[in-house]
Amino acid sequence: MSNRSLPPYPRYTRLAADLGERIRLARLRRRMTADRMAERMGVTRVTLHRLEQGNLSVGFGVLVRALGVLGLEEDIAAIAADDELGRQLADAAVKPTYRPRRSAS
Repeated sequence: MSNRSLPPYPRYTRLAADLGERIRLARLRRRMTADRMAERMGVTRVTLHRLEQGNLSVGFGVLVRALGVLGLEEDIAAIAADDELGRQLADAAVKPTYRPRRSAS
């Protein structure tokens, strides 16, 4: 098995960049410097910069710590919470059983 990773889909790259920008803006709204934020997260400033740029190689743990420092950790609970497609697929797989009632005559 190869250790080579596949390039991400362009859509995922855009989504990651948008998320990174929202994290950066949340940090700036709190008037927190990148140095201070990185220090509170326990990462280097370079790692924080990579997160804010939407670099997909940044680990989930770094994202969780960033949201925690910003007071946005509850947002993690919203990820994939409403799986409408999954529910539809599961419901479609359940075949209703129809049993006609016998008349009492």
